[in-house]
Amino acid sequence: MKSMPFAGDQAPEFFKLLAHTIRWRLLQLLARSDYNGQELVRLLSQPQNLVSYHLKLLAEHHLVKERRSSADERSIYYSLDLATLRTLYFGAGDALHPLLAASETEEILVRETVARLAPLRVLFLCTHNSARSQMAEGILRHLGAGHIDVMSAGNHPTTLHTLAVQACASMHIDISQQRAMHLDELHGLTFDYIITVCDRVRESCPTFPGDPEQLHWSFLDPAEAEGSEQERLAVFEQTCRELLTRIRYLLLSIEQEHNNAH
Repeated sequence: MKSMPFAGDQAPEFFKLLAHTIRWRLLQLLARSDYNGQELVRLLSQPQNLVSYHLKLLAEHHLVKERRSSADERSIYYSLDLATLRTLYFGAGDALHPLLAASETEEILVRETVARLAPLRVLFLCTHNSARSQMAEGILRHLGAGHIDVMSAGNHPTTLHTLAVQACASMHIDISQQRAMHLDELHGLTFDYIITVCDRVRESCPTFPGDPEQLHWSFLDPAEAEGSEQERLAVFEQTCRELLTRIRYLLLSIEQEHNNAH
C-alpha cells in the first residue's frame, strides 16, 4: 500500500489524536459497530458534551463519519472510516521507519485468517433484503471460502435488486442465485454474529437463540439512489466496496479476539 507522506510534525499529531483515552476507546467501539450518540455516552460512562467534543475531533480528521438515522432522524449514527484510519496509521509508521509500514497485503491476511477460523454462522439483516444485506452475504461467502455459513434476511423482504447483482459482479462475486428471505424463515436457527446494515431493522431486530453478538453497520439504502442507471450503479458499487472493507476487518478482529482468549 502506498503510504501517505508526512512532513514535519504531522505524524506525531496523528499519534497524539489516537493517544487520548476517550478517543482511543471511541475508535475501539466504532471499529466493531456503529453507535448513536446516546449509546456511546452510555458505553463510555462519560458526559455527553465530552463525548461530543472527542467525536468532533475525530470527525475533523476524517476518522469518524456521522449521518442521521434513516429510522429516526433525531438520532445520529457514528461510524469509523477504517480505510482512512489504516492509511494514516501505516503512513505514520512508514514516516518513522519503513519497517513499520504494512508488510503484508490485506488480501493475504484475510485469506490466512479465514483458513484459521473455526466455522462461523453469520446473519446480515436489512429491511427489504434486496441490496445491502444481499451484497454483504455474497461478499462474506466469497471471502469465507466454505469456512463461514452466511445468510441474509429482512422483515419486509422484496426481491434481489439487479444493481446489487451487477455491483457484486464488478468485484467478481456472483450473487445472482441468492433470494430475498423473511426473518420468519430463520425461526429456531442460531448464529454467532447478527449484523444489521439498516437502521430501521435494527430497531425491530428479533431475539435469536444462543446469545449471538449483534453489530450494527449504518448504511444508506442504495436502492433509494436517484439519477441514471449508471449513476445508481455507482452508488451500489460504493456500498459494495464499503461492505467489503468492513467485512475484511471484522474477520481480522474475530481472529484477534480468539487468539486473545486463548
